[in-house]
Amino acid sequence: MVFSSQVFVFIFLPVVFLLNTAVMAFASEKRPGFVRASNVLLLIASLVFYAWGEPVTVLLLIGEALFCWLATLLIEKKPKLKKLWLAAACVAVLGALAFFKYSGFAAGIISDIFPGNKQLYTAAHDLKQIALPLGISFFSFQILSYVIDVYRGTSSHCGNFFRMLLYVSFFPQLVAGPIVKYREIEEQLGKRRIEAENAAKGARRFVLGLAKKLIIANTAALVADSVFGLETSKISGASACLGAVFYVLQIYFDFSGYSDMAIGIGAMFGFKFNENFNHPYASLSVKEFWRRWHISLSSWFRDYLYIPLGGNRKGRVRTVLNKFTVFFMTGLWHGANFTFILWGLWHGFFLFLEEILKPAGDRAAVRKETLGKLPKAVIKVVTTVLRLVYTLAVVILGFVMFRSDTVSYGIQYIGRMFSFTGGLTADVLNALTPFTVFAAATGIFAALPWREWAEKLIKSGNRAGNALEKARTGFGRAQTVISFVLALLLFAVCALTLASSSYNPFIYFRF
Repeated sequence: MVFSSQVFVFIFLPVVFLLNTAVMAFASEKRPGFVRASNVLLLIASLVFYAWGEPVTVLLLIGEALFCWLATLLIEKKPKLKKLWLAAACVAVLGALAFFKYSGFAAGIISDIFPGNKQLYTAAHDLKQIALPLGISFFSFQILSYVIDVYRGTSSHCGNFFRMLLYVSFFPQLVAGPIVKYREIEEQLGKRRIEAENAAKGARRFVLGLAKKLIIANTAALVADSVFGLETSKISGASACLGAVFYVLQIYFDFSGYSDMAIGIGAMFGFKFNENFNHPYASLSVKEFWRRWHISLSSWFRDYLYIPLGGNRKGRVRTVLNKFTVFFMTGLWHGANFTFILWGLWHGFFLFLEEILKPAGDRAAVRKETLGKLPKAVIKVVTTVLRLVYTLAVVILGFVMFRSDTVSYGIQYIGRMFSFTGGLTADVLNALTPFTVFAAATGIFAALPWREWAEKLIKSGNRAGNALEKARTGFGRAQTVISFVLALLLFAVCALTLASSSYNPFIYFRF
């Protein structure tokens, strides 16, 4: 079951929300039993949600959760053997992830090394046919974070297995994140309230995410797929650049749309999840991009890989190696393909460049020497634009490799982008309708951090900032009312789109 389906939007979510709201209406500190009843309801709903598309592998989810729950129990009860139980839990979780996600990839590499071995070829082919459990990368990382935190003492063992299973399987963020750490919602699992205002804001956030997926991401996919579906020899330079831009829009609004829906649904049920995106395409460096893109994954690798490897505490060379290791694993986490690994290393390389170039020279002196005759405001605009163009170029080229099925196709596609030959092909022109252009323009506008810029302008205290603050204060409640009216209109458009659309899963479902 996917969020952007008729069954979920019109049946599953309303029924579960109404039942949970009825139960939680009686919850209070003096009546915690109703919170426990809500947990049971949400656990059943979550397992049904997952089993809807994965009726067998739901047993894998439950089995991993049970084994790791027992492991954390033994970590607390038998502290002398806690390393052993930590290792056992990690082997169990990572072993399952490796088998389902990477065994076919590894067997294929071995088969290529020994091309004459028919047994290896057959084994590689059979392993590649194994279905990848939905969301295994996400729930595996959630389980691991729980085990490691209990081992470290930053979280306590959850005494109730079913509460821990709810944390792992909670349907809003089960199959595509954001990755939630147990310590972030431990208190909410035992004590929470549903307030009408938060539930309404959550519903509005859900509608926004649904609109991102159905109106912008799916529309951008029409152009991106029409280009990436061609042989590179048939792609003109203009078509290649346009296809790359539309894919960048597609993946951002597809994934951030899912995160918005997950956060919104969580709020509707009394939970608060951390943000997963913060306008990454407005970043002025690759480092900043990773502070804004897939924040939950970045923080997971920081806490459980980068810092344990030594972080930046063991010298500059070790810091660079640690970062390359993290981005190699980030690429590999996304999929069993060399294209994902190269995508990760590509970002790691530019982070390395930014790290070594950062202290080089005195920036103020360089600016004064090269741009000293220009006003400060002009210098700031020029440098900001150059940094933005640099970051977007790195991101777009990286996503071309990410989208490609093979490394050779990705390299050839990038070559076509810089060929400067030919106009748009017929397939692209057919996909490039007025609505597609409108959706892309809307996406570009929505990708910019207007609120962040407005806050900076207000804090600056100049005339424009003061005028903006007065306008915002005067807008007041009208702004809230208008936002909900727009949300209703968006929902109506989404409902019509759902009625006429076919199955279209989120990009990150395959991870």
